[in-house]
Amino acid sequence: MIYLNYNNLDNETQERLVSVSKNDVEQKFGNDLKRYAKEHHLKYDTLLEEEAIRNLYAYEYVFNI
Repeated sequence: MIYLNYNNLDNETQERLVSVSKNDVEQKFGNDLKRYAKEHHLKYDTLLEEEAIRNLYAYEYVFNI
């Protein structure tokens, strides 16, 4: 669960959320993503970024107003 201040959804906060998601994805699926990127001639960093953004939808958010 991620707690956010409703008044503070600026770019810095969004980047922090993507960074947290990127770390989660890398820990869970890092080896599989690297293998997939290599097999399909894709950039690993781009693939990781896309998966991290998709992963953001899996989080539960609590907004403090």
